[in-house]
Amino acid sequence: MSAAEPKKIRVAVVGTGEFGRNHARVYREISSVELVGVYDQNPQRAAAVAKEFQAPALCSLEELHSCAEAVSVAVPTAAHADVGCQLLEMGLDVLVEKPMAVDLAEADALLAAARKNRRILQVGHVERFNPAVRAVEPTLNRPLFFEVHRLGVFTPRSLDVDVIYDLMIHDLDILLALVNEPVTEVKAVGIPVLTDKVDIAHARLEFAGGAVANVTASRVSTERVRKMRFFQQHEYISLDYARRDALRISVKRAGPQPEFGFEKLNAPAVEPLRAELEAFVEASRTRKEPPTDGAAGRAALALAGQVMASIQEHAARVQPQALAARENTTR
Repeated sequence: MSAAEPKKIRVAVVGTGEFGRNHARVYREISSVELVGVYDQNPQRAAAVAKEFQAPALCSLEELHSCAEAVSVAVPTAAHADVGCQLLEMGLDVLVEKPMAVDLAEADALLAAARKNRRILQVGHVERFNPAVRAVEPTLNRPLFFEVHRLGVFTPRSLDVDVIYDLMIHDLDILLALVNEPVTEVKAVGIPVLTDKVDIAHARLEFAGGAVANVTASRVSTERVRKMRFFQQHEYISLDYARRDALRISVKRAGPQPEFGFEKLNAPAVEPLRAELEAFVEASRTRKEPPTDGAAGRAALALAGQVMASIQEHAARVQPQALAARENTTR
């Protein structure tokens, strides 16, 4: 290593399911990273990922204390706080997948452990690093209306959480970042379809400055759609998370014979996960907070909790009516 080259950051991955495997893959591709190990409670799964990406399979979390500086945590959500706090107490920087915790108390425990040990805590809101989102950020001019759709086909992944925490939370995080104002009102509805959790949900959010967002998330759709549209003065901007591109449509001339301008926004050709992990590595190196730090993760989790509470309130209101209607039809 020459004097001009930075020291490699020693990184490990805890949890080697689909997400963890992808973290290991990308870390192997980043030249400023040394992948020093992977760990999973399932030794066979850890061994398979370790073999695939030429990294040691670790036998315990404690081994990370001596071999790593930073760790990706991709275990089930219920274990995020327990594993994350343990690693932070060991003096390691932590990237924890979203949602950062089961509830705000656990999120606060992670934040407290990061502060106490002066460690970096990043939350895996990978869509914030999507080139389409990066492309629209410079165009923001007090947007007032958002339409967001995140629809996916059913898979057995992430069924331990409601769709709000699995899919919608990505868009809640992005809306909080783009609007940068408190949410003053939440109205939401959601229902289980194929599981005992909420599988499809719609929320209407109103922000302090007057912006309104309609957000729909589903994991039981027949097609995969991941799009956001928003409107601001004399402009309409559309971004496609899947295509990783964005289009700005501007009113050049109003009136009965309007003239429009179409501009494809400059979106860097980068895999969002790679951009996210590079940001984590850079934060670990420089000690500067990443864009999706613990505070941002907590804010998204808190808003997701508000959406869930509104769904539950709505369900409590309509279920007695639905039951009465069914009883009437059977008489």
